[in-house]
Amino acid sequence: MIQFTDVVKTYEQGNNALNGVSIQIEDGEFCFLVGPSGSGKSTIIKLITGELKPAAGAVHVNGYSLERIRKREIPYLRRTVGVVFQDFRLIDKMTVYENVAFAMRVVGASEKEIKDRVPYVLELVGLESKMSRHPNEMSGGEQQRLAIARALVNNPSTIIADEPTGNLDPERSFEIMALLQEINNLGTTVLVVTHAQNLVELFGKRVIAIDDGLVVSDGAEEVSGDEAE
Repeated sequence: MIQFTDVVKTYEQGNNALNGVSIQIEDGEFCFLVGPSGSGKSTIIKLITGELKPAAGAVHVNGYSLERIRKREIPYLRRTVGVVFQDFRLIDKMTVYENVAFAMRVVGASEKEIKDRVPYVLELVGLESKMSRHPNEMSGGEQQRLAIARALVNNPSTIIADEPTGNLDPERSFEIMALLQEINNLGTTVLVVTHAQNLVELFGKRVIAIDDGLVVSDGAEEVSGDEAE
């Protein structure tokens, strides 16, 4: 579960990025986080992953209290949260298999665990036939699928996708969102940060809107039949 209670975050320059944000995302939910640039979305992600601590209020993520988490606990928190970025952040000199296996080696997985888990995750994202390819030999959509596989491989309870379709055409964007929905259907909590209003409307999930460091609305988007077509 992700819970923010009256969270304030102030940067060194003195400006408030968050001005008393309270949200709760239950285990297994699929939510969109939307808002204009500079609204506080990136700050929320950094608080969830332990990159930042709140100036006031409480942040609880998957059993960890972020306002008082110890430095040595942060890697354990991050194992529960997989992050997918707009720019993929893949290692070009590694193959598809090696990119995903590397994420497991970082947390100390055995070679047997890697050999069992990596093919399963690559099959889940539709890349089982491309294990020996390098990222620069793949399309943007395939690279994003690889990034999702890497985020999934350590079996996190939560996936955060930060503008996951920002570099993709509409067809590939829909495929990535459908994949994230499939992952959610398997029980993983999914939080998607996006500017793509058409996808938000099409998928009809809970939408948390933030502006100027405040939650301005929080609820499921009502999607009409016309919009869904």
